[in-house]
Amino acid sequence: MTHFLIARLLRGVITVLVAVTATFLILRVMPGDPTTMMLDNRVPEEIRQQLLKDFGLDKDLFTQYLIFLKQLFLGFDLGTSFVQRVPVMDVILSRLPWTLVLMSVSMLITALIGIPLGVIAAYRKGSFLDQAINALSILGIALFIPWLGIILLYFLGLKIPWFPIGGAVTVGLEGWDYIWDATKHLVLPVVSLTIVHLASYVLYMRASTIDVLNEEYIRTARAKGLKERVVLWRHAVRNSLLSTVTMMGLQLGAIVGGAILTETVFAYPGLGRLIYEAVKEHDYPILQGTFLILAVTVVVVNILTDIVYSYLDPKITNS
Repeated sequence: MTHFLIARLLRGVITVLVAVTATFLILRVMPGDPTTMMLDNRVPEEIRQQLLKDFGLDKDLFTQYLIFLKQLFLGFDLGTSFVQRVPVMDVILSRLPWTLVLMSVSMLITALIGIPLGVIAAYRKGSFLDQAINALSILGIALFIPWLGIILLYFLGLKIPWFPIGGAVTVGLEGWDYIWDATKHLVLPVVSLTIVHLASYVLYMRASTIDVLNEEYIRTARAKGLKERVVLWRHAVRNSLLSTVTMMGLQLGAIVGGAILTETVFAYPGLGRLIYEAVKEHDYPILQGTFLILAVTVVVVNILTDIVYSYLDPKITNS
């Protein structure tokens, strides 16, 4: 088990380093630079060059990369925002809780709905219920988050004003009023993410459960006279969860991407919205810091997924 964890940790560190390096290089080859967004065309070139020097962008690419790595590994210094002129970590920490809430609630609801639906579809394989669940799942895969978000905003935010159409909370509220208002702001973004990503849970769980229901030990359990409910939920589901747990870890990356689109559509003040704003402003430190935090989050969750998988299937630690 120790060797298994060490191997996963090393792989995670390499993955984060590759992600950070790729982000650093991609930002530098993008057309334009921060000064094009901050200065008027009539500003003298000397001022623009001085601003580039202040940002450290006058140095060659390799030197910039070494400075970035030194700051990162020696003091976890993500730099200062070019636009906001405040430490990047302060900006990220002010936005991170909203994204964590959005992603956590979405993943929890998706799992609580998707896993049982997949089991039911597998148990009723070939029935009308199974076909209906499959059809809805395929429809969910085909939906584009911004389009779905706009539809929800139009009907449930404007036509039937049940929910707020933007932001995360109304300014000035406290106590239970604050919590209730934040919950209402969260509903539409969560619904958007859940609908789009629900299909993966349903289809993975359905396919896995169908395979497990054909195993010999399931027939043996039935032959012993166990109730069908016990056979299905106690014996079949645990083994069916193996592939689904792996998919949940991999799905986090897709949910991160979906969160960026969702937060942009709903003006939700999380990391996704921050990335959108930083891309428009060419704010390199914000983008580098945000992608680093997201990469670490994805890697950590995948390591935890591997640990859960190894618990469900101890043979994996010997591979």
